[in-house]
Order: sequence, then structure tokens, then C-alpha cells
Amino acid sequence: MNPEHRALLEEARRGLPDGSKVELSGDTIVTIVSPSGIHQRNLLTVRRQFDAHTPDGLLPSENTDLVSPNVGKSRNPDLTYLPDEALATTDDRVPAELAAIAVELVSPSNPENDWVGKVRDYPLMGIPLYLLVDARQKTVTLFSRPDGTRYHRREDVDFGETLWLPEPFGFELDTAGLLPY
Repeated sequence: MNPEHRALLEEARRGLPDGSKVELSGDTIVTIVSPSGIHQRNLLTVRRQFDAHTPDGLLPSENTDLVSPNVGKSRNPDLTYLPDEALATTDDRVPAELAAIAVELVSPSNPENDWVGKVRDYPLMGIPLYLLVDARQKTVTLFSRPDGTRYHRREDVDFGETLWLPEPFGFELDTAGLLPY
């Protein structure tokens, strides 16, 4: 991306009101609305299971900007797990390739951002696992095995089923406690 163009996008992002959740995908700025109670409850249901199986050295982080300047991407997953040292900073941005996983709960107001934009962007950004919880469809999808351009594996389960999360987590995610919209 042209450095001047990138600087203009970053300036526009910084000009938004405090508390706005903003992502950059190429030359597009994506703003996200505040989540609902069901969104937050489902996120906590998933996070508790991850927290119980997260290896030492990885920490959970909600709403951390994951950046990949070389591919012109800045994304802000609902939940990610990062090395401890990546969060030992006053910076609000972390290199995306350090993330062990990105977890997203599909926004009912903009599902294309999660199902299209992030499925495209996360493998480009070097994120090895992408877990997508869609309360509208009552499904959970895991994308894995990226090659730098796309994910090569997709596994889908319905709410109520379990889904295997590979290393570094290595556990069965129980989706029975998730609520639909």
C-alpha cells in the first residue's frame, strides 16, 4: 500500500470518537457497533473454555489491534491469544503474526465483515486459526492451515456440538452453552 495512502487512513481512524472499534482492510475503514448482551455472553462462554486450556506464555486479549502493515491490514478480533511479551507494551497495536488465534462473534449488522473480509484478511496477516461463532446461523466454524493467502481447512459444527481446537490449545470446544440471536 502506498505509504501516503496508509497515513491518510490511519489519520482518519484516529479522528473517530474514542471507544470506536475500527479496522483497516486495504483501503477500507470498518467501524463496529457496540455488542449486544448475547454477543458478550457467548464470547465469555467461549473464552472460559479457552482460558482453561491455554498454555503458559499465552494471554487472552479482547479488542487488541492486530496489524500487518506489509499487507495493509489492521483488524480487531473480539478475542485473541498472544504471547505474554507481546502485551508487555504501552502500544495499542500488536503484530498480527504473533496471534495464536482470532475469535470473532458474527455481527448481525455486518456479517460480511466476519465471513468475507476476515476470512480473506486473517490468513494474509499470518493468523493460524480463525474461530467464527455465528449466533444467527447457530454455527461455529474453525478456519485453519493458512498458507499466507487463504485457509485450507474449514470445520463447521452446529450449536450443541463440540469442535476440536488444535494446538497450542488442544481441546474440545463445547458449544452447548451458546445462545442464538
